[in-house]
Amino acid sequence: MFILYFSAVINRNLILKGEKILSFFPVLGIIGPRQVGKTTLSKALAKSYGNVIYLDMESPSDLEKLENAETFLQQYENHLIILDEVQVNKSLFPILRSIIDKNRKPGRFIILGSASPEIIRDSAESLAGRIAYLELGGLNLLEIYKNHDTQALWIRGGFPEPFLKPEMDYIWKQSYIQTYLERDLPLLGLNSNPVWSRRLWQMIAHLHGQMLNYHELSKSLEVDAKTIKKHLNFLEQAFMIHQLKPYHANTKKRLVKAPKIYFRDSGLLHHLLGINSFFALQGHPKMGSSWEGFVIEQIHQLKPDNSDLYFYRTHNGAELDLIIERNGVAQAGIEIKYGDKANISRGNTEAANELGVQKKFVIKQGGEDWPGKNDFIVTNLQNFLTIHLPTI
Repeated sequence: MFILYFSAVINRNLILKGEKILSFFPVLGIIGPRQVGKTTLSKALAKSYGNVIYLDMESPSDLEKLENAETFLQQYENHLIILDEVQVNKSLFPILRSIIDKNRKPGRFIILGSASPEIIRDSAESLAGRIAYLELGGLNLLEIYKNHDTQALWIRGGFPEPFLKPEMDYIWKQSYIQTYLERDLPLLGLNSNPVWSRRLWQMIAHLHGQMLNYHELSKSLEVDAKTIKKHLNFLEQAFMIHQLKPYHANTKKRLVKAPKIYFRDSGLLHHLLGINSFFALQGHPKMGSSWEGFVIEQIHQLKPDNSDLYFYRTHNGAELDLIIERNGVAQAGIEIKYGDKANISRGNTEAANELGVQKKFVIKQGGEDWPGKNDFIVTNLQNFLTIHLPTI
């Protein structure tokens, strides 16, 4: 049920993007956190190919097949070859380059990795010009809204298995975090004490939606600020967190310089905070920032490819939760509110005017669209993602 639903329905938009990449590039790289559905997506893409070979770099038997990788792979020149968890065997990248350059036809390989190209650096260097990447995040609202509501996705998060099997939610996330800290992060190259790493994750959860203060974190964890910064940058490249940077426009205003930090998956955030139901979330002080991070992640997954996300805040109180920037221009300014009220503050209006944003929105939890004060459009998340975001 999980595979049929996930491959046939949830990832249809990414399947189209993946097919487009495979029609032009020899290699498609699908990147994203573990257990998010990369393997399922790759096998869905492979259905249009007659001959397919799947190799898992964490399987001893598959690694044995690749002891003489060049000879093995060359005999399957007319196959689509899927290489899963490729960061485990980085020595493959120069071999792939050599094989591709002998026959540079599109759609020869799909490689799957649980980290960004910056961490899997050899793929970026060895396969430059031969590979294009597709980032797969957790489930987003447009993929599930016909069968599930926004609240369910917000509470449980976007990892497919605990979302579709809520009875396993706690056990799955407890195991996921333990395995990630004790096994996956060291495999990716971040060697640290799992107990210390868990403390860091707990602190990030309590700082979710706030501006980073490296000095305070280093003081609390009793390590230097450089170590904190290194770990946070690594976690961002491993798709665990966002460090939302402030937008620095050509303005004389005094702007904040620190990024804001968010857990990308709201389900992991709630697990770390001990929140296991919507009732528990309603009484929690992090409810507003949890909703804010959830909205930002949904927009991140569906934003135009050539756009970037920021927040804007000055020391004089002008602020917007999210700026969508494209080609150096602030295209949209967004304030994120939980509930039905959409109070547009003076600081929101000042920020929008200072930046000269093309479109202004307040995204709330429910209700229909209506015109707010000072040309802000008040909308819910689903309407924003389906109606407004494609026009930005």
